[in-house]
Amino acid sequence: MGKRVWAPLLALSLAACATAGPDYRPPEQSAATAPGATGAFHSAQGGQFSQGELPDRWWRLYADPQLDTLVEQALVANADLRAADANLEKAQAVLREAQAGREITTSVSGGETIARASGVSQHLPGSVSYDLGLAASYPLDLNGRIKRAIEASGADVEAVTAARDYVRVSVAAATAQAYAQVCAANYNLAINRKVVALQRDTLSATRRLAKGGRGTAFDVSRAQAAVDTSEAALPGFAAQRQNALYLLATLLGRAPADYPREVESCAALPTLGQPLPVGDGAALIRRRPDIRQAERTIAGDTARLGVATADLYPQVSIGGSVGLAGPLKDFGSGSAFGFSLGPLLSWSFPNRPVVRARIAQADAQVKADLAGFDASVLEALRQTETALESYRRNAEQAAALDRARDSAGVSAGQAGKLFRFGRGDFLSLLDAQRSLASAEASAAAARAQLVQDQIAIFLALGGGWSSGDPVDEGAGDAQ
Repeated sequence: MGKRVWAPLLALSLAACATAGPDYRPPEQSAATAPGATGAFHSAQGGQFSQGELPDRWWRLYADPQLDTLVEQALVANADLRAADANLEKAQAVLREAQAGREITTSVSGGETIARASGVSQHLPGSVSYDLGLAASYPLDLNGRIKRAIEASGADVEAVTAARDYVRVSVAAATAQAYAQVCAANYNLAINRKVVALQRDTLSATRRLAKGGRGTAFDVSRAQAAVDTSEAALPGFAAQRQNALYLLATLLGRAPADYPREVESCAALPTLGQPLPVGDGAALIRRRPDIRQAERTIAGDTARLGVATADLYPQVSIGGSVGLAGPLKDFGSGSAFGFSLGPLLSWSFPNRPVVRARIAQADAQVKADLAGFDASVLEALRQTETALESYRRNAEQAAALDRARDSAGVSAGQAGKLFRFGRGDFLSLLDAQRSLASAEASAAAARAQLVQDQIAIFLALGGGWSSGDPVDEGAGDAQ
């Protein structure tokens, strides 16, 4: 009878010796291979772009040692990045747990039993016995359940690594942006203070002319109003600078009040000395950590589909035990020794509908992951094209505003000369200086925006993660 029961079960286990579930393969038909996804970017037109490969430490393209130092400090001390590192450590621990499923498991047991029989029993009315045993088992993993679990955990490690790398990309870009905001605020302060100084000169001249009978109190009040209006913009730029310094401190893992004082006086906008190296779509897809994370998520959930499929089949292990049992006086004798050895089979066969439902859930998750991968690729391409187009158009606008500023400067200079020599009216001078102030502010804001646009391109391109520490051994073990 025993052979008739065990034989078909063992035969079924051996029939499941092939690894359960599908082997993972990267998606062949996806947005990453679609026409237009891997070629040159549509918006990368003009001399400000190049097809060169984006360097790992793209911030060094600005040749600004202070910026280099800030980014490197942020990549070490940033709180979000430290949390991402901890998440990676957790994923690696889960992988080690999955790998331990292949190891022999052992257990030790021991006890004392006190028994008392009824008074009418033929045996002694009471006895004390002891037992001590050692058991061990080794999973055969005939259906590949453990193998798939290790594959899933290994892919999870790589997905979490990619998520950590994306945090690195974001932290590097945010640090560069905050630094550029400090410099831009000081740059705007300098420009507006120059405008205020010019308007103060006009106010002084207007007062002198009014005293000499060549001007009116109305002219003086209008000149004073122009000075007050321009001065009113200065606190806003000072607030922008301080807020950017607070942001910079946070990115560096410091309290806001502990912002880097050495950055406070930065007044020159970071400047690229070469065209932006943007590469192409294929390089972007390879580089972006979020795309890599999406792809590794597919791999992990494909392996989990195998884990679910393996539950259709019995789990077989080889087990054995040795031990001693009996009263204390006989505990060390040969008669107290016992052992067992043989295969152990576990199979929840009444729950096959539940297992089938779990397989369907896992399969649907893989399909969702495939769609998520396509969405990640398309979003990365959209972000990059948008950043490139914004920079290209804003560069054209900045050039036009520079020309407008230069023209306004010439006009204001001419109006000032005419007014001082009595050949021009005060209203024309005031209008010319107002136009100059507006043109200076617009041109300065446009130049500051260009730096932000450049950093947005670097962020969209996904640069800055591969300069970090190599991934720990966990993911490599899974492969």
